[in-house]
Amino acid sequence: MKKSDFHYQLPPELIAQAPLPERSASRLLVVPPAPAGAFDQGFEDRVFRELPELLAPGDLLVFNDTRVIPARLFGQKTSGGRVEILIERLLGGSEVRAQLGVSKSPKAGARIVLDAGGEAEVLGRDGEFYRLRFDVPESLENWLLHAGRLPLPPYIQREPGQDDDERYQTVFARELGAVAAPTAGLHFDAPLLDALRQRGVEFGHVTLHVGAGTFQPVRVDNLDQHVMHSEWLNVGAGLIEQIRRTRAAGGRVVAVGTTVVRALESATRLNEAGEAELQPFAGETRLFILPGYPIRSIDALITNFHLPESTLLMLVSAFVGKARMFAAYEHAIAQRYRFFSYGDAMLLFPRRDEIGGQDQ
Repeated sequence: MKKSDFHYQLPPELIAQAPLPERSASRLLVVPPAPAGAFDQGFEDRVFRELPELLAPGDLLVFNDTRVIPARLFGQKTSGGRVEILIERLLGGSEVRAQLGVSKSPKAGARIVLDAGGEAEVLGRDGEFYRLRFDVPESLENWLLHAGRLPLPPYIQREPGQDDDERYQTVFARELGAVAAPTAGLHFDAPLLDALRQRGVEFGHVTLHVGAGTFQPVRVDNLDQHVMHSEWLNVGAGLIEQIRRTRAAGGRVVAVGTTVVRALESATRLNEAGEAELQPFAGETRLFILPGYPIRSIDALITNFHLPESTLLMLVSAFVGKARMFAAYEHAIAQRYRFFSYGDAMLLFPRRDEIGGQDQ
C-alpha cells in the first residue's frame, strides 16, 4: 500500500482558518455503512448540534481529555541567531523534548535566552527532536501558561489570537500535555453535552497527548517503511468497565476522534480465547492503523476531515473502507464542507460485514 493511494485534491479555500462563532454549529456529514455496491451513496448532511438525534440512550461517547500546552516559544542563542521552540513533550521537572527552528543546529551545552524570560539549555538531540532543560522562575507547566504561545497547525495561516486560547481547547480538556488539540472534540459545547445527557448518552474519557508528529508528513511512498511517531496515552480501568457495561446492554461505543481510536486499539490485547479484549494501559504507542487493520474497540467514530496522504486519513479509511471514505470526501468537497482542525465533522459507521474491513 502506498502513500499516494491516499492523495486527494482540496481547494485551498475549504481549509478553515478560524472557528465558527458556535462550536456545535459545524456541519456533520453522516457516513452510514455503504449500500451494497454503492460506495458513493447514502450520505446525510446534518448540523453537529443534531448529534443527539443520531445516538441512542445507552450509547457511550469516549472523549480525549488532553489539554493543549502553550508550547511555542521564541529566543536567541547566546552565540547569536534567533530560535523558535516548539515543545513536543513535557518530560518531567524542567526538561522537554522539542523541535527547534534555527538556522544552525545548536550543540549540547548551548543556551537559549528566552524572550519571555529565563533560559533553556540544549542537553542533546534525538533525531529531529532536541532535549532542553528550562531555567525559569516557577514550575515549567505554570510558567508556560503565561509565557508560551498556542501552536496552531501549520495550515492555519495566521498568528493565534486571544479567541484561540479558548477555542483550540475542548470544553472537557483537563490533562495538560498535548501540542495539538483532539479536534473532533472541538464541536462539543455545554448545551450539546447537556442535550446528550438528557438523551441518555454516557460519557467516558481517555488521555492521549497529541504530539507534534501528527503534523509531520509521511516521507516514504511505501507505507511498510513508515515509522509512526510516538505518543503517550492512558486508558484506565474505569473506562474499560464503562465499555463492558455499554456493550453488555446493547449500546454502542462512539469514539470522539482518531486519538481515541488509537488509544483504545493500543490498549486492546488478544485473550486466551483469541478474542480482542481491552486492558488498562498507560504508556507510549507507535500504532499505525491502515486499511486491513481490524478496528475492534469502537462501533462508530466522530472525526474531522484529514490532510491528504496523512496517517489519520489512513486510519479512518481502515474503519469505513478506503473507497467509501474517499467517496465521502468527494461529497464533502462538492458540498463545500470546511476542512481540518477548525472545520466540519463526520460521523462514521463501519462496513456491515466486519469492523474495520477493507474494500477494494
